[in-house]
Amino acid sequence: MAIDLITVFGGSGFIGRALVQRLAETGACIRVAVRDPEQAMPLKPLGDVGQIVPIQANVRNDASVRAAVAGAGAVVNLVGILYPSGAQTFEAVHRQAAERIAKAAAAEGASRFVHMSALGVAKESPSVYARTKAAGEEAVRAAFPAAAIIRPSVVFGPGDGFFNLFASLARFTPVLPLVGGGATRFQPVYVGDVADAMAKILADPTLGGKTYELGGPHIYTFKELMQLVLRETGMRRLLVPVPFGVASFEAAFLEMLPKPPLTRDQVALLRSDNVVGGQHPGLADLGITPTAAEVILPFYMDMYRKGGRYTSAQPV
Repeated sequence: MAIDLITVFGGSGFIGRALVQRLAETGACIRVAVRDPEQAMPLKPLGDVGQIVPIQANVRNDASVRAAVAGAGAVVNLVGILYPSGAQTFEAVHRQAAERIAKAAAAEGASRFVHMSALGVAKESPSVYARTKAAGEEAVRAAFPAAAIIRPSVVFGPGDGFFNLFASLARFTPVLPLVGGGATRFQPVYVGDVADAMAKILADPTLGGKTYELGGPHIYTFKELMQLVLRETGMRRLLVPVPFGVASFEAAFLEMLPKPPLTRDQVALLRSDNVVGGQHPGLADLGITPTAAEVILPFYMDMYRKGGRYTSAQPV
């Protein structure tokens, strides 16, 4: 059964933009629920007139969330943060908001729900990010048993916050730090593949009620990813191992910045690998062939050779 109206919370973000683009191709109307609707206005040209509608929504407010999901046949929660800021705490965003959105979707009669989580979430994790993400999954399952939970590794693509971060950093410093020696393993997954996976799950009710772990075709150490950044940008920088203890000490000061490049919680996350475990279905089970980072990175890392960066407004 086709879904006529889909509400996407956090649809103006990096993954949200890719998903809205995919959903617009299905002909569904998309309600993009965000804190600042102006940030979602660039999405409107991705669909027909009136097909993509940005609306203001506060995920910490029950009435606001209920209004955003009213009449929607499917709901997607992409809301997440990498570091807390004011009222936007990990607990408030990752658990409470996830539960609030799932409960509202169930109460309003939505038939499908997709919740974005992350690889490596665990209730016993030393990272608050990972613990609250795990609690959010549990709350979503309790409120909406048929929900599909998506756990991606590091997501890359035009406008990403990983490769772009280190490419930008390399432009202004002669060294790149290898936290913990750079041995942590990652399985970067292309944002277009993640969006395709969610679109397929939303289109098929039999795919709900499962947890999906999404990773790309290759596993890299953190050091190998930094070497990949330098190769694709044409920059030569020294890669310096930084012990976890030293990185955590430095992060204590860096996290005081308005937009910290590193926090102690992120250092805690880096102590564990971020790869698909194999216990849950993934891209292959959805009929999607994962895209290698080496295929996509040249299209936006090359901009750093020219002194610029790839804009997030570009299609994926």
